[in-house]
Amino acid sequence: MPPSGQKRPQFTKPLTSIEICAGAGGQAVGLHNAGFDHLALVEWDQHAVSTLRANVGRWPGWTPQKAQAIAPMDVNDFLKSDAYKALDFQGDTLDLFAGGVPCPPFSLAGKRLGEDDERDLFPAALDIIEKLAPKAVLIENVRGMLEPPEVFIEYRTKILDRLRRAGYTVPNIDTSLSPAAQDLEMRKVWRRLDAKDFGVPQLRPRAILVAIREDISNPGVDEFRWPLGIKGDGPTVVEILKRTMRERCLRYWDKNEWGKPAKPGERTGEDVYNDWLTAARKAAAAGRRVAPTLVGGSRKHGGADLGPTRAKRAWEAMGVDAMGVANDLNECDPERDLFRDNGPMLTVEQAAIIQGFPRNWRFQGKKTARYRQVGNAFPPPVAEAVGRAIAAVLRPEYREELLSAYDIDSSGTAALGDMPHQMELSISVDATPAPPREDRSGNLVGTSF
Repeated sequence: MPPSGQKRPQFTKPLTSIEICAGAGGQAVGLHNAGFDHLALVEWDQHAVSTLRANVGRWPGWTPQKAQAIAPMDVNDFLKSDAYKALDFQGDTLDLFAGGVPCPPFSLAGKRLGEDDERDLFPAALDIIEKLAPKAVLIENVRGMLEPPEVFIEYRTKILDRLRRAGYTVPNIDTSLSPAAQDLEMRKVWRRLDAKDFGVPQLRPRAILVAIREDISNPGVDEFRWPLGIKGDGPTVVEILKRTMRERCLRYWDKNEWGKPAKPGERTGEDVYNDWLTAARKAAAAGRRVAPTLVGGSRKHGGADLGPTRAKRAWEAMGVDAMGVANDLNECDPERDLFRDNGPMLTVEQAAIIQGFPRNWRFQGKKTARYRQVGNAFPPPVAEAVGRAIAAVLRPEYREELLSAYDIDSSGTAALGDMPHQMELSISVDATPAPPREDRSGNLVGTSF
């Protein structure tokens, strides 16, 4: 059963999908759990491709042999590739085109060149959409695509105009309005969703674009409705990490930082675990229930850590040393990985759990490469929620079952006067959590790139 706690839907006629910029599979896992069968996965990074190969061979329509055939590919080459030529929609059109286009062109931390950045793959994605005419489109990006609205509002309008010409139900934006008012109208199809609202114990805001083909869309009846989050409270960091943290410390329960039997007065693995548990519970009781946004980082820089200074301080308050990433359980260096003044470091597996990946998802490559795959991923539970909302349009007879676990926005948008102020910067260790379920264009918390 997926981390969301819901069984994967079984449709009489399977829903099909193609995904570009698949990375290590975060969005793919979520869409799989929402009931979509992937026909193709396109990714250029060799480590991420290896991760996909190691995991998707057991999915419907896949075999280990087919999984091993996934090769690194530039999205710009997809329509000329053998993978495209091999597609078989079995007499029907593709149900869903999905992708997480690269974030650097729109990153709050970068130069924000947008369409002038050679890494912008929106044009390539739109080429594929126009060629395949899928019934639904899902594109994920960093929140910087939306915030503040005046930065990329013109480019977003161009993207929506092209989707409209391709036959999708998207708003026709009045460009004489203010950027904030244009953004408000765009929220019918383009919104920020925060992972913390979907059972992921992490901030991680993302910009999500969903468009439904005009002949599929049925306004007022079976139209797409945005999921706002899971019903009830999601897990805290301490709840999600407790099991694996105990597993790591248990090997050194009565040993010291050098892995030797502890002498009287020496700190033990039991002490490490109890100190972490106390700090993490104290943080949760103080309102710090979720972690800062994990970041993947750049290949140009050194080893991985859990983020910038404010994020590190927030982790320290939860009993975690964020200055690096711990070795795997079987390769643990207790002095380095566990017995640290600010608490144990997290392993790649624990970072993946915080992202919402299942524990059996096998990341490939060395530690830093695996951590970057995790840090760059779209949390599977968020992708699952959006995927289920799309499936509810394509398979309306399953709507109630698909959406029963979520709060759903029935309004389609929010009043302009209800928008909070923008540019609320990274969290501090004593930050007050933002109100849940709010349809917002600002409230810039977290540290995502």
